[in-house]
Amino acid sequence: MICPAARSSLRLIKNVLLPAACFCLSATSSFADPSFLTVASTPYDRQMSPVSQVLNSSGGALTGRTSLAKINQWLTALRAIPYRYSLQWKTPLQVSSDPAADCKGKAILLYAIMRAHGARHLRLVIGKRHIANHRTHAWLEWETTQGTLLLDPTFNTSVERVSDYDPARYIPHYAYNGAQKYRATDYRPSHASIVASN
Repeated sequence: MICPAARSSLRLIKNVLLPAACFCLSATSSFADPSFLTVASTPYDRQMSPVSQVLNSSGGALTGRTSLAKINQWLTALRAIPYRYSLQWKTPLQVSSDPAADCKGKAILLYAIMRAHGARHLRLVIGKRHIANHRTHAWLEWETTQGTLLLDPTFNTSVERVSDYDPARYIPHYAYNGAQKYRATDYRPSHASIVASN
């Protein structure tokens, strides 16, 4: 027979501690950044079908370190492309051949370039550039031994650290890394449009 104190402890384990442990285990992701949770799908999956092959590519062989100076050159070249909004995601080939591109096109082209040069732990992020913005924005984040680097080819000409930004800027909603999909832990879906509109 189980005494009342033991029964109470078992109830605590069954009803509180076990579910909490299961939640913590399911909330892990492959990124060192704890602000992303692995998810099975995002609201962007269907509209991103034209670029799914780019996201799921195995990437190029690791050819040594790509210098930050080289990445800054890519950012500068992409930043120089005139801005023009597109409702659909364009492939890197389409972006390269068009005279203008939006944040989605510039980000996916940089993603393809970085992956072709062997970059790993790279994610395409959809979120807001500033908390007050009504439209979403796309950029890249790259996990490195020096921390998480932010690569925004729409607005920036150089690599920056995510940790250097004001918390009201570059707010992630969803991210993609190959076939993996993520949701930001603090994102509230009801507060934003689900069309990557910048």
